[in-house]
Amino acid sequence: MTTNKQIHLVSRPQGEATVANFKLVEAPMPSLNDGQVLVRHHFLSLDPYMRGRMNESKSYAQPQPLGEVMIGGTVGEVVESRHEGFRPGDKVVGMGGWQEYSVVDAAHQGMLRKVDTTHIPLSAYLGAVGMPGVTAWYGLVKICEPKAGETVVVSAASGAVGGVVGQLAKARGCRAVGIAGGPDKCRYVVEELGFDACLDYKLHSDLKSLSTALWDACPSGIDGYFENVGGMILDAVMLRMNAFGRIALCGMISGYDGQPIPMQFPQLLLQSRLKLQGFIVSEHMQVWPEALKELGTLVATGKLKYRETVARGIEAAPEAFLGLLKGRNFGKQLVKLI
Repeated sequence: MTTNKQIHLVSRPQGEATVANFKLVEAPMPSLNDGQVLVRHHFLSLDPYMRGRMNESKSYAQPQPLGEVMIGGTVGEVVESRHEGFRPGDKVVGMGGWQEYSVVDAAHQGMLRKVDTTHIPLSAYLGAVGMPGVTAWYGLVKICEPKAGETVVVSAASGAVGGVVGQLAKARGCRAVGIAGGPDKCRYVVEELGFDACLDYKLHSDLKSLSTALWDACPSGIDGYFENVGGMILDAVMLRMNAFGRIALCGMISGYDGQPIPMQFPQLLLQSRLKLQGFIVSEHMQVWPEALKELGTLVATGKLKYRETVARGIEAAPEAFLGLLKGRNFGKQLVKLI
């Protein structure tokens, strides 16, 4: 190969993101310097956080630069190495971005990590045994702090993060209740992932309907809530939170287009003495080994279930990403590049 297909961000979205914000580019393959590794990507991860990075406004991370390869997690294979720690054929995970190949300065710790695919599929290192899985683990274990017998609710329950949250909660003796969009996703959350119940937010599309459904699904109230969406769903959950409940604020996908997200009952934070904590999983690298050990063991032994939606080819990445933001994917959204 002499060229490398890439997807660049070429404009900032005004409201909803569109395919016009991206551009397919063919770049020449660079030669390696000492300490560098050439990786051929097998899978590219698409994640909701990428939408926030497309904006120029202040956030927890720098905006995605225009005219450069779009950020993204990747798994693949070393094809050439000028670093003693990596050899051709090694399977690796990194942040190679929306492109077929990447050159990684492997001397910088954490830029590239070797993984074992003997019992865990390579793609799972972008999902249940990767950033989404660790995100689920951290928000549940460190913020929601579940105890046996408590009730944990998670929004976007059929997604790469939400599905892991509920299964980890069940493993800790909790009642797990999901919120997802559509009967197929809700059926999957209960029948395949093992949640106790799942509410269809499309069926319960207003605050009164959803809060009533939560009363039925959570007869003992809600002790922990893992938030991926925000808006009306957060309002409905807060109406059912028990005193001293804990809310892990992971994502607010309802506001990724830049619109305000009002909270109808902020007084409940005080009245119920709730803990609401936002977090970014990359700021807690000290827990990754512990989390990955549990997640890897559960996946390898078949005790942690997950589903993947796979688009084919780098050219499909923009459309697949926009579909993810609309909830069209089922489970983890990936792009297969080989």
